[in-house]
Amino acid sequence: MQKGIIDRFEGEYAVIEFDGKTEDVLRSELPAEVKPGDTLIFEEGKVRIDTEATASRKEEIDSLMDDLFEE
Repeated sequence: MQKGIIDRFEGEYAVIEFDGKTEDVLRSELPAEVKPGDTLIFEEGKVRIDTEATASRKEEIDSLMDDLFEE
């Protein structure tokens, strides 16, 4: 099993970060509903969105942003 995070889309490719390194993966090989920031699990030739890890990262980022822009 390998986990990656979608950084961005460039044309027909998704740029995915795996352990600090990026790799281009065809969007057609990913679930249709993926978006930047989603955590993906690559396992046994299948790809799925890790909704728990995605939500956890979003909460962490939102918290950091709140702290950064606190008045």
